[in-house]
Amino acid sequence: MTPKERYRKLKQHLSEENPVLLDVIKQYENLDKVAHSLGFLTPEESYTANISWWPLISILGTFSAGKSTFINSYLGVKVQESGNQAVDDKFTVITYGENEKPMTLPGLALDADPRFPFYNISAEVEKVDKGEGSRVNLYLQLKTVKSDAIKGEILIDSPGFDADSQRDAILRITDHIIGMSDLVLIFFDARHPEPGAMRDTLHHLVGATMGKRDSDKILYILNQIDTTAKEDNLEDVIGAWQRALSQQGLISGNFFAIYNEEAMNPIDDEGVAERLRRKRDEDMGKILGRMEGVKIERAYRISKALEDFAKEIVDDKLPLLRESLNRWGRRVMLADLVTVVLLAGGVSASLMMGVLPSSPSVLAVAYGAAIVAILFLHFRYRRFFARMEVKRWIEKDERIAKAIEHNTKWYRPILRIWLKGWSRRAAEKLERIMDYSKAAIRKLNDQFVSPAGREEMER
Repeated sequence: MTPKERYRKLKQHLSEENPVLLDVIKQYENLDKVAHSLGFLTPEESYTANISWWPLISILGTFSAGKSTFINSYLGVKVQESGNQAVDDKFTVITYGENEKPMTLPGLALDADPRFPFYNISAEVEKVDKGEGSRVNLYLQLKTVKSDAIKGEILIDSPGFDADSQRDAILRITDHIIGMSDLVLIFFDARHPEPGAMRDTLHHLVGATMGKRDSDKILYILNQIDTTAKEDNLEDVIGAWQRALSQQGLISGNFFAIYNEEAMNPIDDEGVAERLRRKRDEDMGKILGRMEGVKIERAYRISKALEDFAKEIVDDKLPLLRESLNRWGRRVMLADLVTVVLLAGGVSASLMMGVLPSSPSVLAVAYGAAIVAILFLHFRYRRFFARMEVKRWIEKDERIAKAIEHNTKWYRPILRIWLKGWSRRAAEKLERIMDYSKAAIRKLNDQFVSPAGREEMER
């Protein structure tokens, strides 16, 4: 699907959901145009593919942590199998469908549909696990369910996460959905009181997410705390998990403890039961409140992402690209200068030594051949030094590597690039896009916030 087709589909969707976002998509088009002109995106790529335009909630966690039971309870429909052992080894995207019974579709349905966060994920998997991109059905599936709880949202259930099953493809997909999600619920099992033994799993599920700028969207949930009733050691178990999480960087907040009433074990001590119930109700209320708020958060996140993408180009990628192209330009110009001096000197020396006759026709042929040689070598130098710069960046930042290739093509004037003026206009456009992003957030505020009261504002 081309960016143009993607814009059209997104506009159709957003015109019904939120007119403010309909204006934002126009700015994404402008952002793509600038990125295309600079070479950070190919003509087939779009920044709109890097975020989910539907509210997205992802549920990750360890084996038998109660993820499926939680999902079934939230939807009011049994759509996921549950049990003490691993019952599903795929990422499952759950969305609303009109069929009375849940339907299961293969992973290819997600890989080929830009409306979903796994669009073209096979290419991402292929990068880290050669040959696995064509086996996307082994990792993904799509389920539709008729439940009002999920209307207008997408829910993702992950396979049980275990240190022994951390294949590169699974980790790649996990990182992808964490980045795309509006809300991430990470479940742990209170029945395993030795969190230290899960150090590798905790590192990826917790430590790897703490450095993200939107880490507040990640909730850490200790599930099945009813199993602590017999020893009445809820605080000890919670404390052990909190210490383990703090070692990975989680200092405070976003940690909850719950259990499912339908799947719980009977509790004989009514006092203990009431204490667990209060804890569960309080934390479950906070979790569900965050889940209900993803539609509003999604609108803000889309608008803020516009600024973040533009700011990344202006502050990070553009200076690095300029530095690389300046280095490339200096090397090409120096090589050209050396070539000109050597060839011109060679022709002059040949004339002085009598190797070449001094007739006008011979001089014309000699200098003409020298000019052809200079041009030939110039384009060889351009290509050689450009490859050196691409090689320098290909592992560190693929987008910068692409931009270097784009800007060093044979027909691009080297002096215009070398003198830096080529990107000034693009930077100005990006500044305007960042300003618009802030204005869009203010428009969203006007929809939900009115400190003086709407009646007062309308006067």
